[in-house]
Amino acid sequence: MAKQKTKQQPQELSPFEKLGLRVSSMINAPKAQLERQVTIHRLDTDPDEAWEGVLELLVETDGLEMTRNSDGTVTLRWDRPADDDVQVRNAELEPVAEDEAAF
Repeated sequence: MAKQKTKQQPQELSPFEKLGLRVSSMINAPKAQLERQVTIHRLDTDPDEAWEGVLELLVETDGLEMTRNSDGTVTLRWDRPADDDVQVRNAELEPVAEDEAAF
């Protein structure tokens, strides 16, 4: 008895998800990361609900300053990670002996 293969349709992204991905790629662009700021914009095809929903999420993000510009764009700025926000590179990792472990 042969099993029938069911083809799964790829699930289409919602307008909110599409906009979120676009804004995320703008934020993660090398130039934006270097300058620690980016200006995002809304496309004509972006529904009001999706745009406002993404902006709400951005407003709630700690360490992110948001400025609404007169032309409808939004400028996002963020600071460098604080000194107590440890960033570790693989080359900096050293094994710790069991008797040296703090716990």
